[in-house]
Amino acid sequence: MYSTPTLATRFARNTRVLRAEAPLSEDQMRVAAPSVFAEGKHASRSERYTYIPTIDVLRGLRKEGFEPFMVAQGASRVEGKAAFTKHLVRLRHHRDGLGRAQSRPEAQEIILINSHDGASSYQMLAGLFRFVCCNGLVVGDVVEDIRIPHRGDVQGEVIEGAFRVLDQFEAVQEHTEAMKALQLQTAEQIAFATAALALRFGERVVEDTGGHRSAPVTAEQLVEARRPEDIGPSLWSTFQRVQENTIRGGQPGRSAQGRRLQTRPVGSIDRGVSLNRALWTLAEEMRKLKD
Repeated sequence: MYSTPTLATRFARNTRVLRAEAPLSEDQMRVAAPSVFAEGKHASRSERYTYIPTIDVLRGLRKEGFEPFMVAQGASRVEGKAAFTKHLVRLRHHRDGLGRAQSRPEAQEIILINSHDGASSYQMLAGLFRFVCCNGLVVGDVVEDIRIPHRGDVQGEVIEGAFRVLDQFEAVQEHTEAMKALQLQTAEQIAFATAALALRFGERVVEDTGGHRSAPVTAEQLVEARRPEDIGPSLWSTFQRVQENTIRGGQPGRSAQGRRLQTRPVGSIDRGVSLNRALWTLAEEMRKLKD
């Protein structure tokens, strides 16, 4: 059974997101990501810039069996750029099955990123969508990234790139299964979460002491499970718990001054993608060490 599409007023700050269990219609996508439907390029772009609206590319991909299940659009502080700003679309292909399957906890997704203001080329990344927690993962360096500049036959190259990413998902599945089979000791789970804290919050120097300001939450909090399905010592389960707590935020913590707070969700499309990929790479390195 498919649910009603869920629109979050912000994916994180100033980013709107729409995700559903059924393929999104164009009318639904327009609500959250109007820049997908931009009618021209931003005035700052030169004549060499090939303008093809993202929606035309999505229509071409749809004819090839790709369906959109999530869209997101960032904001812009520059007046007049909001209609052209960066957006992200997550798609699935018919050959992988479009809906939820009891025997399959994850869906293969291709992530398309673009803008019409020069902030981004067409980018194609590999992703996994985890049904139990609605987590959208971004695969690290297992799959080759596809980057297509706004020149020449953009639509044809994007469609070809989508199939190139799709054909590499067998390797993604092998890495995923290896993570699920690998068991971690409690201390190893905490070590993984400690590294994730540094990726998320960094090492911020306190000026008056020269020391390091602690993160607002602890590594022990990052490995806490939000649902019974995520409980377990495997590297995959640890990765999922840490990823969700890191990306989504919402955990109680304290500021450097001791004030109570709740951690915020990650702040932008770029930051969300880069942090997701860094966490995947961290999990891969942990797998290699354990192997």
